[in-house]
Amino acid sequence: MRVGMLTGSLSRNAGGLFESVRALSKELFFLGNDLRVYGLSDEYWNRDAAAWEPIETSAFSYYGPRAMAWAPQMDASLDTAHLDLLHLHGLWQYPSIATRRQWRKKNTPYFISPRGMLDPWALGNSRWKKIIAGYLFENSVLRNAACLHALCESEADAIRAYGLKQRIEVVPNAVQLPDLLTTETIEGKKRLLFLGRIHPKKGLEGALRAWASIRNSQSSIRNSAAWQFVIAGWNQGGHEQHLQEICKNSGLKFQICNLTGEVDGNSCEADVIFAGPVYGTKKETLLRSASAFILPSFSEGLPMSVLEAWSYALPVVMTPECNLPEGFAHWAAIPLGDPALNISDRAAMRDKAIHDGILTLMEMTECELASMGLSGRRLVEDRFTWPKVAAQMNSLYEDVLR
Repeated sequence: MRVGMLTGSLSRNAGGLFESVRALSKELFFLGNDLRVYGLSDEYWNRDAAAWEPIETSAFSYYGPRAMAWAPQMDASLDTAHLDLLHLHGLWQYPSIATRRQWRKKNTPYFISPRGMLDPWALGNSRWKKIIAGYLFENSVLRNAACLHALCESEADAIRAYGLKQRIEVVPNAVQLPDLLTTETIEGKKRLLFLGRIHPKKGLEGALRAWASIRNSQSSIRNSAAWQFVIAGWNQGGHEQHLQEICKNSGLKFQICNLTGEVDGNSCEADVIFAGPVYGTKKETLLRSASAFILPSFSEGLPMSVLEAWSYALPVVMTPECNLPEGFAHWAAIPLGDPALNISDRAAMRDKAIHDGILTLMEMTECELASMGLSGRRLVEDRFTWPKVAAQMNSLYEDVLR
């Protein structure tokens, strides 16, 4: 099949989509498809272009602000590609318009992977901009898709709630399985790691307030002193500075540094470390140095960061909104909130749930932590590897074309 993948960014600016769309594309390419990827250019594109090899990729310049980008060269390139199928990843940007144009010109069938962008929290963020974009182009794009791809059942429900009636298929994200190596805590500290986009959606404000409450509690100070909270990722909209203010106001000692898996003596004394963005081997080293992983997010499609943490056999604490209920069912994760409650009821008890979940983690023995981490690793091996996921997607492409 000649397949065109379309997405907003082909660089690290895309966050989890950079990892997931790239890995899926490569696996589909290795299955024998003539696969090409199209996106918009940004400041990191030249630095990250080699990561897509051997796939043919095109990142186009555009007119206007990125949120309202106009990229006519993308249309011209698609016109000459003679593609059998398009697959749009993400919404609300110019690739949606380009997808609709190809469907109107050539009747090219297309898949859409909203990647969590139709979930209630995501729709409520910049709500009026999305209502306008929906009226102008996105609703038409969504209604005419041959198939809508959800990462989990919760996302499928959100897609239906948006009023879409056509075929929906659930296919999860996946990760590459690393070798498991023995790791040691850094200077006797256990690290609770957050790795991802530093944005209000990720719920780090509540996690830091809970961290401060536990650290300042006489009853839990012994357990909490053995732990260090590491926040790694790219700062969006100055949110990292806001988190640092929370640390100051809560009495948490924090340090800003670029971690490579080793920290100096001053870092070891910090309650919180802001590690900045990490990629490649530095990211791997940081994951291997962690003792557990946290994602207190308000909304996710199906988070790559949790799957990566499990692939490194890390126990996880996460909210039910991360849409990985199998993590709780197989004791690979501690829930930050009762998964049986509805969203509004969980929101009312969110701060206490985060506090209690982190405290539960701190009170676990080394053996319990290791057992939980291995449960996560087994989950990934069974359900979330790229060859399995790509084979599912490839079958869906063939079915739609038939």
